[in-house]
Amino acid sequence: MTGNAVRKLGHAPHPFFRIEGPELTVGGIAVSRLAERVGQTPFYAYDRHAIDRRIADLRQHLPREISLHYAVKANPMPAVVAHIAPLVDGLDLASAGELAVALDIGANPQHISFAGPGKTEAELQRAAAAGICVNVESERELRILVQYARSHSVRPRVAIRVNPDFELKTSGMKMGGGPKQFGIDAERVPQVLRDLRGMPLEFVGFHIYGGSQNLRADAIAEAEHKALELAIALAADAPGPVTSLNLGGGFGIPYFPGEQPLDLATVGGSMQPLVERAKQALPQAEVVIELGRYVVGECGVYVCRVLDRKLSRGHVFLVTDGGLHHHLAASGNFGQVVRKNYPVLLASQVDRSILEQASVVGPLCTPLDLLGDRLELPRAAEGDLIAVLQSGAYGLTASPQSFLSHPVAREILV
Repeated sequence: MTGNAVRKLGHAPHPFFRIEGPELTVGGIAVSRLAERVGQTPFYAYDRHAIDRRIADLRQHLPREISLHYAVKANPMPAVVAHIAPLVDGLDLASAGELAVALDIGANPQHISFAGPGKTEAELQRAAAAGICVNVESERELRILVQYARSHSVRPRVAIRVNPDFELKTSGMKMGGGPKQFGIDAERVPQVLRDLRGMPLEFVGFHIYGGSQNLRADAIAEAEHKALELAIALAADAPGPVTSLNLGGGFGIPYFPGEQPLDLATVGGSMQPLVERAKQALPQAEVVIELGRYVVGECGVYVCRVLDRKLSRGHVFLVTDGGLHHHLAASGNFGQVVRKNYPVLLASQVDRSILEQASVVGPLCTPLDLLGDRLELPRAAEGDLIAVLQSGAYGLTASPQSFLSHPVAREILV
């Protein structure tokens, strides 16, 4: 196969990576060359041109009035964040560590926000000192920020993160609706807003986020429109005009067999009337869509090497130097209820004609260390390279890297 898009049985075609000769390529470079360049396996490789294309697609399909922010938690590798920052309108953070990355690459604090239900006093103080917007998730956070404001004669910028009374239907991970640790319950927000009137804080708006990893355009549109109407209702009690309205994102990517890519054109079309409604009801508001997984998830690959080929009672196990300690999500231990396989390739010999059923496992002393179960792959040998696609988001930093003290994987941007 030369110059072909990557396809796996039952999985959606990959939008960015291609097969050249016998090998998977990332950024136009064969995985075997990448392994030599890195000097080790396992490693993650992220394709900068794929990221560019994904952001360009978003710009093409979303209304031009929408501001696009990158959720750094999806992939906080400094080189990745530095590449993305000039291409988007802002960054959204979830820790002081991510704040340090954002400031180190020169991101404008006026276009950075900080969310998370367990912000420490030190984190809140650092955010206030940096001049970024804090998405406040409790009355405790307000008290800490007020104390800092009074002792330092500053006015920290705050938005209220709202736990809505609805959820993003069919989302892989629900972040709003019902009892949640995220944000302030919608019914309590009016009183919080009234209390803000006497506080030395600069109110900028709302952050309303229903869920993540959604592949249904209609569900995303419904949640966004509900979030806008909730913000309009809450604005009646706000101490000032809403200048920022972060509607979250939730755009998903297809990981598993049978899943289809999100219809981005339909999502964009549904947002045009939302923009018009926002202009009318909240004329000073910048409407923000915050995306992480959708920006980088399909732009990365995890590569490991076959150490051993074992036959156990008729079943082939390909034992690799990678595993759940580097890629918890692919192992099925990062939120899956029923384990399903990510798309996995014999990356260095994609065109090998002899096929077999095999399970790809790691070197850890646990049966949970499973990267692919009963896959149909070309017959693999010791030294061959295995690639796990859809690995650009929630990969290395979402994994227990110290588990059993094996070497840490490397990351590169190509």
